[in-house]
Amino acid sequence: MAGDQLKVLNALDLAKTQWYHFTAIVIAGMGFFTDAYDLFCISLVTKLIGRIYYFDPLSEKPGSLPSNVSSAINGVAFCGTLSGQLFFGWLGDKMGRKRVYGMTLMLMVICSIASGLSFGKQREAVMATLCFFRFWLGFGIGGDYPLSATIMSEYANKKTRGAFIAAVFAMQGFGILAGGMVAIIVAAAFNARYPAPSYSENRFLSTVPQADYAWRIILMFGALPALLTYYWRMKMPETARYTALVAKNAKQAASDMSKVLRVEIEAEQEKVEEVERQRGNDFGLFSKQFLRRHGLHLLGTTSTWFLLDIAFYSQNLFQKDIFSAIGWIPDAKTMSAFEEVYRIGRAQTLIALCSTVPGYWFTVALIDKIGRFAIQLQGFFFMTVFMFALAIPYHHWTLKHNRIGFVAMYSLTFFFANFGPNATTFVVPAEIFPARLRSTCHGISAAAGKAGAIVGTFGFVYAAKDFGVRKTLIALGVVNLLGLLFTFLVPESKGRSLEDMSGEAEEEASIPNGPDARTAPV
Repeated sequence: MAGDQLKVLNALDLAKTQWYHFTAIVIAGMGFFTDAYDLFCISLVTKLIGRIYYFDPLSEKPGSLPSNVSSAINGVAFCGTLSGQLFFGWLGDKMGRKRVYGMTLMLMVICSIASGLSFGKQREAVMATLCFFRFWLGFGIGGDYPLSATIMSEYANKKTRGAFIAAVFAMQGFGILAGGMVAIIVAAAFNARYPAPSYSENRFLSTVPQADYAWRIILMFGALPALLTYYWRMKMPETARYTALVAKNAKQAASDMSKVLRVEIEAEQEKVEEVERQRGNDFGLFSKQFLRRHGLHLLGTTSTWFLLDIAFYSQNLFQKDIFSAIGWIPDAKTMSAFEEVYRIGRAQTLIALCSTVPGYWFTVALIDKIGRFAIQLQGFFFMTVFMFALAIPYHHWTLKHNRIGFVAMYSLTFFFANFGPNATTFVVPAEIFPARLRSTCHGISAAAGKAGAIVGTFGFVYAAKDFGVRKTLIALGVVNLLGLLFTFLVPESKGRSLEDMSGEAEEEASIPNGPDARTAPV
């Protein structure tokens, strides 16, 4: 197929790793940095907001957000992300990756800043403002999923493409660490400047008025990294694959990539038009041809991402209970507002540093060596094993002298989620679909994942309340096992060109159909 491939695309596939690859990783990854930063610090922020706006002087415990308000603050961001993934994924295929890319970043910057502002001083106004801007922040973040993955896949060479896409996603790890570190620094600085007693000592003075500034600073800081990369996003040329295969402008594609790769590339406009006429690759998303060629692939990418996020976001929700159970975080009434933010930030940063971040970078290091299929399969397998190992002897782990073991095994589920399906479900949809549908299909897959996150976040709360933690953990183990089974629908794309994977490099008659077109390496 290389002989039939456009020279500009062949040049990209065979290009050596260059500085522009690393620049693209940082530029594309800043959206995920902001995404993780926001999701990480919101749990700290909501505790502080609860103390400030839901303080009850007659209560023995510090103020906390009512469950419906807490659900709204978390839920609107997920709903916004899901909507943004579908909308911007579609728009990226219609208008081009670059033209849409700046929109998502500016939306994230504006809404990150606006999340720290309020229309009025009443708690209803503050909550309404926060929910409104968190929805639109999620909308922008959602758009970054399909666009960043698609841009990185279309810029990368085929030898290290998986590592580059995974590295973009791994920027989430730095966002998690930054969220914890900013929360720790802000809490420590305010605590030093405005020391306060614990709630049990003086419930009125344990939360100082200046605390209302602290949570706003933490939220608004997330806009800074994204803002710093806006200029460079606007400087990136449109990807050659979109320009040549979708916009049908081979001359512009060759010109853009000649500058990027610093080599002369021949424009082949006639070949673009001839190839398109011969191959009949103009089918749409809802056509029989798409269903025949890529239906099972799309089912594989959507189902695995959906199942992963049910388990992954449920685990995230369970974190604070784990910390309290093993004594890492004392009872809230024994701390001041800033001390609580500091302690939870420190505990969550430690978990991220020891399990979440290493998992991401294990994937980056090994994805182009052992392949996407193997990493996703072993990730789901070990997540299943450790979840059942936690759930079945659950009483054993609740005993005081066994709690450290519980945390170690719990951390391993995070490690294998990130050295596993949390990374590969992001990578694969950017590689296996045709260029004109690539962003759309990635957006659909990501939206299925966010639907799973919504199920996991809200389902876990009610399941743990109605059925108990043990049965809920068993259910999550079953979810992971289903993810393992659906992984067999996902094709292996290691070392293959995007056009080879999508069928754009072949005559229609020679393209394998159905499940035989996929699967594990043999």
